Amino acid sequence: MHQSDTTLFCRRSLLALALSLTLLPAAQAADKLKIGVFPSSAALPFYIAQNRGYFKDAGLEVEEIPMTSHPLTLQSIVAGNIDGAANLVTLEGANMEARRPKTLKYISLNGQNSQHVIEQFVAKPDSPAKSLKDFKNGFKLFSAPGPANIGAARAVLKKIGLVEGKDFSIQEQPINMHSSVLQAGTFDGGYTLEPAATIMVAQKIGKRIETGVIATHLLGRKEASAFAAGAVLSEKLIAERPDVAKRFTEAWARGLKQAQTDSSTRGYLIQGMKVPPELAATVPLPRIVMARDMTAADVADFQKFLDIGTELGVVKDKIDGKAMVKAF
Repeated sequence: MHQSDTTLFCRRSLLALALSLTLLPAAQAADKLKIGVFPSSAALPFYIAQNRGYFKDAGLEVEEIPMTSHPLTLQSIVAGNIDGAANLVTLEGANMEARRPKTLKYISLNGQNSQHVIEQFVAKPDSPAKSLKDFKNGFKLFSAPGPANIGAARAVLKKIGLVEGKDFSIQEQPINMHSSVLQAGTFDGGYTLEPAATIMVAQKIGKRIETGVIATHLLGRKEASAFAAGAVLSEKLIAERPDVAKRFTEAWARGLKQAQTDSSTRGYLIQGMKVPPELAATVPLPRIVMARDMTAADVADFQKFLDIGTELGVVKDKIDGKAMVKAF
């Protein structure tokens, strides 16, 4: 074969190869999602699903978007900057739904009480306070950020007979500042969340005064589930990409199951929530319930909590809790 023939043959072979490659089915690209994550231990299922590949198995590429407050999370959902959130307080979600219907749906809810701990009051280690009734004589308190958190803290203290401005003062502070402001003596105590509380107690920066205060003082039953937060997806995502929303929910449910059955998963809080390695196994978790698994008692507890939010003025109008959840 002459050189010119050889060159022609190679060109034709390369052309045939290129043509055959264009006819091959394209690899399925992963669907991309942006999920807001607020620094609470309730975000553990997200970190499990992310690190163990459950999102990837579901054909999803999920980007974590750190959130410093729940109002910021809501703003980001409304603006379309995120597709959902691993943890969003339900009173603020309900208020958004009351003002702007069809913004979001909860796919799971976090039940909180003194057994499944998230919210709690703490004080300085050397504080004479032994109970919430000791928060008086101008006791200076910080609160987890957002209208729902500070509203719940105020309501609890009012419920036990304390008067704001006389017995105590309270001011919102970012979660990552709770330990430092308590250690600096800027505040005498505060209303905080997990894992921040476990860290400050272990480091002797603070001491627990009472946990599960919403269930005990606002719902009126220590064993009640105060569904104060949960995982949400935007209504836009659910309407426009229902299959993606369903696959995310299934991956989240896989992560949740592992959080409930495999204690080693607490290790994901080390990187995700900056929990010291020696404390990861001791951080408490809420009773996270998928929307599809809610019992009649859960529905009743959720509705009562939302109604309290309306009474407190955190939620604009009364809203049906069943309309706020989405069972896939």
